Amino acid sequence: MRLVRQNEEIARRGARKRRGVRVVGGLLAASALAAGCAGGAESERDPRVRPAPGQQAKGALKAAPARALDAYATKLRAERAALVAASKRWGLKGVPLTAPPPPAKKPRIEARPGFEVEGQKRLGLPPVFTTVPTKHKIVFLTIDDGAEKDPRFLKMMSELRIPYTAFLTDAEVKPRYGYFKQMQARGVTLNNHTLHHPFLPGLSYARQKQEICGMQDVIEKKYGKRPTLFRPPFGDYNRDTLRAAKACGIEYAPIWNAEAFVDRMDYREWDRDIHPGDILLTHFRGRKDWKGTMPDMIRNLMDHLHAKGYAVARLEDYL
Repeated sequence: MRLVRQNEEIARRGARKRRGVRVVGGLLAASALAAGCAGGAESERDPRVRPAPGQQAKGALKAAPARALDAYATKLRAERAALVAASKRWGLKGVPLTAPPPPAKKPRIEARPGFEVEGQKRLGLPPVFTTVPTKHKIVFLTIDDGAEKDPRFLKMMSELRIPYTAFLTDAEVKPRYGYFKQMQARGVTLNNHTLHHPFLPGLSYARQKQEICGMQDVIEKKYGKRPTLFRPPFGDYNRDTLRAAKACGIEYAPIWNAEAFVDRMDYREWDRDIHPGDILLTHFRGRKDWKGTMPDMIRNLMDHLHAKGYAVARLEDYL
């Protein structure tokens, strides 16, 4: 009996100890929870209390995109306002339309039907073309030779952000190479239009190669890079022309589908109109050749394109 009573007493003591542990544990948990709630409230009231690293990162991720979008929108509004002001300053009837982004996959450029020469594909000769395949209402402005060097033209094209491509003849450029260096610094690509602007089909292969490769050398020496675009003077060429061009590192021989003057447009097509992807030609000319200046020509051309809903894109972005 004594042994039984001793065992019962030991069991009662163990039960009391276990109940005490549970009570103390509960009190500690409640205390910790209260402290946590008080700390959270204090964090909201006291800015000196820093949030946990994870919370801080989440807040930053939410704020940064909003700030970036706001900065981008502000930049776009400023650029648009500057373009509107420039259009008024240069006397345009409307603000030049903006071309869509260039395609990620470039269109395949082939010789225009009827503009090929014998062995065109077999020899891999530079294609002669007048239009770039596209469904967008865009055209490509190209300017030939380099006779006129109007500083106002450079300013106008920069302020209006009109892209264009230059085809230079050394005989016209050499008095002022620096003018075209300024043009290049504005993002304009300088391309080959021969040394002396001859009628190439009337020359031998060797003479044609001298005219084309010689201009490649000039452009590389003066402007740092050999071009891959070549335009034959007057748009005239033969098989030797394209053979010589290829030997000189030329990949494309774009000509044109319409030509802009200071007071009119001339067209190659029967409908006497422009079409999506057309290459436009004009020249570096001034009052001694035209009834106006290069800015006058650009003003009239841009008004014409705007009325027809066309934007000017950069030719090199599609080749």
